[in-house]
Amino acid sequence: MQGSRFAFGPFVFDPGAGTLLRDDVPVAAGHRGLKLLEALVGRPGEILAKAELMDAAWPGTAVEEGNLTVQIAQLRKLLGPAIDGGDWIATIPRVGYRFTGAIEKLDGAQKRPLPLPDKPSIAVLPFVAFGNDPEQVSFADGLTEDLITDLSRMGGLFVIARNSVFAYKGRAMDVRMIARELGVRYLLEGSARRAAGRVRINAQLVDAVSGEHLWAERFDRGLEDIFAVQDEVTAKIVEALLGRLRALPERNRPKNLEAYDLVVRARKMFDESPQMAREAHLMLTRAITLDPDYAEAYRWLAMNHWMGWVHWGEPFEPARSTSLALARKAVAIDPNDAGCRWVLANLLAYERDFEQSDAEFAKAIELDPNEADIWATLSDIEVLAGKIEEGLEHIRKAFRLNPFPPSWYYLTLGQGQYAAGDYEAAVETLRRDETYRTSSRRFLAASLAQLGRLDEARTEVALFLVGNPHFSTQHWVETEPFRDDATLRHFVDGFLKAGLPE
Repeated sequence: MQGSRFAFGPFVFDPGAGTLLRDDVPVAAGHRGLKLLEALVGRPGEILAKAELMDAAWPGTAVEEGNLTVQIAQLRKLLGPAIDGGDWIATIPRVGYRFTGAIEKLDGAQKRPLPLPDKPSIAVLPFVAFGNDPEQVSFADGLTEDLITDLSRMGGLFVIARNSVFAYKGRAMDVRMIARELGVRYLLEGSARRAAGRVRINAQLVDAVSGEHLWAERFDRGLEDIFAVQDEVTAKIVEALLGRLRALPERNRPKNLEAYDLVVRARKMFDESPQMAREAHLMLTRAITLDPDYAEAYRWLAMNHWMGWVHWGEPFEPARSTSLALARKAVAIDPNDAGCRWVLANLLAYERDFEQSDAEFAKAIELDPNEADIWATLSDIEVLAGKIEEGLEHIRKAFRLNPFPPSWYYLTLGQGQYAAGDYEAAVETLRRDETYRTSSRRFLAASLAQLGRLDEARTEVALFLVGNPHFSTQHWVETEPFRDDATLRHFVDGFLKAGLPE
């Protein structure tokens, strides 16, 4: 991230990256608002004319002055009161606006880090593959993901999720900078190669604060020992960071390495698009054929079916019953896998078996408190239960564990903001580029409608229906796991105001 950044009060603003942090937590700010903020903080204390600000936010476009007024009002609400209780942005009647706060200009090396957790914190950087052979790359990626999963199960550690560490894949960066951006103290890095029936793995554990190498080792084993090597690496790291070893329930490991390779490839693509989901479906089905007792393959295939019915417009049946049966099978094979548990918990909520769903979520968190996807999924379920503040707290926790998350996290956050009545924040969240690969436009349309911006809401509805031509509000209500009538009515009200089909 190049260029200047600006710190004021609890905020750090990076115009180049398009990010605004409040107390190191991302704030959902829209493109126009960020452009206005960039112009204002770049010249603090100066009066900027309205025409100048409109040129900054709408370059080359003629817009009404009222648009500027609306954006400034939204920006003020987003920032809240200044330290002295006034506004960060002052209005100069009939002239323009000026930024009143004290600004500290930061360069790239001074970016404020995320606060360290109160327990040993670690990120496993993507292991480097030897050469550009796709099979070698997939093997190294799978090793990285499995080590994250193994470490994540240790309740005494704070472990960053896979999506966020893979944001650094192929990037040459100082380990201290990466640790600052992810908010961790320790980094595991290494390389991996598979050839001629053997695996060669180099791994080293680094204290990013001191720069000290805490542990390093080279492994040269038979390919059949790959999972034993993973267990050994995990044990070495836990011993280095916690000073003790705690026996964990043994993981269900694949017996067929081709099945393992297929699952590694499939879990990267199943939620990208309907086309990619179908390809993932074939891979996972093949994996189960090769290894009928491979729990993770059943887990991802269950999610694949669920995504098809919930997000890709496939028929409700047999996708619903098939996904539930697959999830139950996964848990039966490996009851100690948190991933299998939260997938089943999610599906049980859609079955309206809320008591058992809650129990499965609780068990999943007990097994793996670092699994960000658990917290994000639980957020969705809690919001629809009317527990909106709890839901928002859960999605914030998910973002901390996964600072560079998959797109559906933003959908979940926007849905929670809508449920809380914070429509402007929901619009900003749901207008992020990441969300447009999801089915979030329905919530964006509802939020716009609640703000009285009906023309914009109608546009979003039209775009949503292109990809979801058979959508109806009634069918959505019947399939979503609502537990609270007031929350249900709130969503229906927004959908109908926006013009979504009844």
